[in-house]
Formats: sequence, C-alpha cells, structure tokens
Amino acid sequence: MVNLVVIQKPLLHGLMHMAGTKQYAVEVEPGTVISFWVPSETIKRKPKKGEYLSPADVVKPSKTAVVLVHGFATEGVVTWLFQVGALTKKYAVYVPDLVFFGGSTSTRDERSPAFQAECLVMGLRKLGVEKCTIVGFSYGGMVAFKMGELYPEFVHAIVISGSILAMTDSLSHDTLHSLGFSSSKELLLPTNLKGLKALHSVAMYRKFWFPDRFHKDFLEVMFTNRKERAELLEGLIVSNKDETIPSFSQRIHMLWGEKDRIFKVELAQKLKEKLGENATVECIKKAGHLVHLERPCIYNRCLKQFLASLHKMGAKK
Repeated sequence: MVNLVVIQKPLLHGLMHMAGTKQYAVEVEPGTVISFWVPSETIKRKPKKGEYLSPADVVKPSKTAVVLVHGFATEGVVTWLFQVGALTKKYAVYVPDLVFFGGSTSTRDERSPAFQAECLVMGLRKLGVEKCTIVGFSYGGMVAFKMGELYPEFVHAIVISGSILAMTDSLSHDTLHSLGFSSSKELLLPTNLKGLKALHSVAMYRKFWFPDRFHKDFLEVMFTNRKERAELLEGLIVSNKDETIPSFSQRIHMLWGEKDRIFKVELAQKLKEKLGENATVECIKKAGHLVHLERPCIYNRCLKQFLASLHKMGAKK
C-alpha cells in the first residue's frame, strides 16, 4: 500500500524548488554527511550522481544568509515549508537536516547539541557561508544556541521558537510530568498511533483531525534511526549544577506560541531575564509549540520584521 507521507514528498520538494532552493549532500568530514536545501543561485556546478557538493561547486551567497534548523519530530523541509518561500526573495535560505534526520548521517559517537552545531557550521562554511542568522525550533533551538555560543564570529543573530538553552534534569522532569509523559523518549519517539496522536495533541493549540492511516504512515517515515535519536535525547540532559548561562554577543529574538504547552511562554520570559538586554520575546496568540505551522503568516511577518531590524542596525553602524 502506498505511504501517504512518501507520495507527498515530491510535492514538498517541488515547492522548495519553486522557492529557489535545491537539495544537496555535503560531506563535512569523513563519515559525516549533512543534507542541505541550498539557494539555487549559489550553485555554479552540479555534482555528478553519487558525489557530494563541495566548496568548488558553490559561490558565496550574495544575500544575507538565514539558516532554518528543525525540531525533533521531523526533518527540515517538513518543519519549514511555510517559511522558505516567504524568505527567499530577500535572503539566502539554507535548510539542513540535523544528523540522524532526513538524509544526514554520521559514524561519530557524539550525540550532544554541540556536536550538531559543529556539523552545521562545518557544512555551511563548505557552502560558502561566512556569517548567518540562525532560526531554531525546539531541539533545533538548542542547537542554534550552541552555534551562537561556540561560533560567535559565524552567527550574527539567533531566533528561537519553543526552546531553551539546555534541558536540565529538573526541567525535563517537570515538563514531562506536566504533560503526562514518563520520559522524553515516550514523548518524542512514539512507537504507535496513540503515542503520535498524544505528541500532536500537546504540540498544537488547535486540534486538527488526521486519519489513522496518515498517522501510521507519518510514524513509519519520520521516526527512523530510533537508536541514534534515543541517544540524542540522552545527550540533551545536563545536571542542574552544570547549567551555565553563556554570554551571547548576538541579538536573540524568542518568537513563541502563546499557548505552548511543552515550553511555556513563562520559560521564554525567564530566559530573557537571564540573557539580558540583547534578548527579546514576542508571543503569537492562538498558537502552541508548532507556532510556525499553526500561524505561518503571522510567524513569517514577525520573523521578517526582526530580520529587517538587523539590517537597519547594520546600516546605522
């Protein structure tokens, strides 16, 4: 029987092509390959079948680079489909798949957000990117924070939706308890229809109905590499006593769903206080954790306003 999610992929990819991006694999180091959606205008030579995109195949983007980093439940194109077309006219948009998602793999043993950040930066540099703004959702937000912390010269600004700096053991316990889950694996790596429906229920403010067939097919396609992803979840947790607040030089804009049940807006407000004057919070009403999918038009407007403000600040300097 045909998988309903699989047959929609050509449509999704077609929309990405119409938005001016194409998908390529980049070998960031031996054994580690990252899949990227790349601005078409930066490709000067298409690699042959079976080859990876190399620095010799690309040119430096002529527009400001914006990198969209997905969350834990899906790959990049599914997470950011509604944002790419809204941004590509003015920005060079890059959409990666994190390691063990989509077409990205690695033989390395590391499983931390810092490892994901390192891989993305290596890959983006091979694509000719010298500086960029990172937009991170959920798990991708933790990776975005790490990129800003570890590579301040590379990351110009950070936009975060539904995420935190790090998942401490107490925050993990409190969040899961409030949602009625016993572990992050039970929440984020569902094994059956009931678990996937529960994840969708807590992630969305509006209750959309999907047939069981769609849930089943989504579960089959999107939740691959289960062993490695379970290890990624384990690599997220840090002890309360080891939690630190980095000193970020970048502007950080937190764009939140007002009804987010996974990372409540109060967490964003507290995080703003910890990060200081460079951080701002903006809430979107009638939206939950999946704010960029539930209210894409408003989300895109807010995101573009922030990106435009960065340009204005740069012009004044």
